[in-house]
Amino acid sequence: MGIQNIGIPGLLLILLLALIIFGPSKLPEIGRAFGTTIKEFRKSAQELTEDPLKNEGTKN
Repeated sequence: MGIQNIGIPGLLLILLLALIIFGPSKLPEIGRAFGTTIKEFRKSAQELTEDPLKNEGTKN
């Protein structure tokens, strides 16, 4: 049972709980921070999986 099994009703429930807990004024700030975190994680993961020999010529 993973995140693939949540479905639309589960996502709506999570969004409703977040709205109740954090309030409508904090949700955009939390979403922005979450998006930035995901963006940085993907960038770091991509840098780790790049071919080191490919970038070796650009370091000089």
